[in-house]
Amino acid sequence: MIHALADVGHAIGSRAILWFHLGVWLVLAAYGLHRLHLILLYRRRRPAALPPAPREWPRVTIQLPLYNERYVAERLLAAAAAVDYPRDRLEIQVLDDSEDETVDLMASAVERLRARGIDAVHVRRRGRVGYKAGALQHGLLRARGDLLAIFDADFVPPPDILKRMVPHFADPGVGMVQARWSHLNRDYSLLSRLQAISLDAHFLIEHTARMGGDRYFNFNGTAGILRRSCIEDAGGWQSDTLTEDLDLSYRAQLKGWRFVFAGDVGCPGELPVEMNAFKAQQHRWVRGSIQVARKLLPRIWRSEAPLGVKVEATFHLTANVPYVLLLLLSLIVYPVVLARYSSRSLFFLTADTVLLLAATVPVLAYFAQGQRGPALSRLRWVPLVMTLGIGLAVNNTRAVLEGLFCSAGAFHRTPKFRLLRRADRWGGKRYRSPINLYAAAELALGAYFGWAMVALARAGLWAPLPFFLLYLFGFIYVGGLSVAHAARRS
Repeated sequence: MIHALADVGHAIGSRAILWFHLGVWLVLAAYGLHRLHLILLYRRRRPAALPPAPREWPRVTIQLPLYNERYVAERLLAAAAAVDYPRDRLEIQVLDDSEDETVDLMASAVERLRARGIDAVHVRRRGRVGYKAGALQHGLLRARGDLLAIFDADFVPPPDILKRMVPHFADPGVGMVQARWSHLNRDYSLLSRLQAISLDAHFLIEHTARMGGDRYFNFNGTAGILRRSCIEDAGGWQSDTLTEDLDLSYRAQLKGWRFVFAGDVGCPGELPVEMNAFKAQQHRWVRGSIQVARKLLPRIWRSEAPLGVKVEATFHLTANVPYVLLLLLSLIVYPVVLARYSSRSLFFLTADTVLLLAATVPVLAYFAQGQRGPALSRLRWVPLVMTLGIGLAVNNTRAVLEGLFCSAGAFHRTPKFRLLRRADRWGGKRYRSPINLYAAAELALGAYFGWAMVALARAGLWAPLPFFLLYLFGFIYVGGLSVAHAARRS
């Protein structure tokens, strides 16, 4: 009798975990099919012609927000000063919240520009209230430009960027024009290459699709130009989220402003090459996007925007929720495999297979579509991009939960080291991002999948092993590189 009850309990437990697993895959499949929807919108795009140059160029203020950027600040300012634009219509603001020698470097560099007749100003304020959002709002109140061009410290704006983007503002309804990010150090390492692939798809597919489909999309915080009246009408820069750019973008579009993605204009930037810095950047972006979702989704759904706009905004602002589901899958996938084999259920096998394909194939296509070159060449790195996403599940799940339940939090900027060639090293440089205990969780999950693969192989269950290998590599790569980079001090 006891054994019979135990068998019944085991069967019920196995069924429960299979149903739960199916539910997780169902949500992931919804987000996967949404990627397919974006690809279809992208493929129906119509290239937007650049309007003719205006008879009189509007006044532009270039804003350069800085905080402790000794390695790249002078490069940024030099690039801003070299921008080709009528000098009597251009102002450069160095919004410097630094607390180290960056202050003296920028003060001297600005004085040299002023001696050359360039309208540049070194703006300082007391404290870092509001972090980057606070610095931009502080600068806005002092700026003389009708348009505000913003470039972060890790970017190098090309000389023609304003003349290629400003003409779009001939339409008085345009509130923002975003350039496409290109990458100064794409080939520095495997990590930088995978980041570049992910960002390329974000800009090329998502921005093009959303603009072409009359959906909301976002200013990316740098390499973009905003109309002053758009910022003011939307309520200005606000610091109650960690992604002030995403927050302002949605508030502005809810007010009726139209955004333009200038995909033909590339603005090169430096990708983080140190794993802990990359994870800190990802954490800030993920936590901030969830904060914006919490703040604005109720307002979006109460607005008079079309239903398609509301649905797309929901997918966009909650796009990082799948990291939580990936972590759940990581914890249950091994017992799920055992339960599926013991149940011998054709239904669960078929449903899992269909949902797996719906969740993953569009993601593969999304990253591949975002790259240039022959199809096979574009697919070469895509599986590794997916494994990197799996490896980030611990870091980004924490960010999602903090975005849901915590206040804005401190803005931890991404250190930049001016690393462009493979021979360049960051050992001994300042601004290192600290490692945290979550790297131990990543390594523990990697070890768990290694053990699970051995156990499955001994049981003769070979089919799941390639799938488990993605998890194994992802967690070991992210966790192991976190430890290795933290240890690299010289």
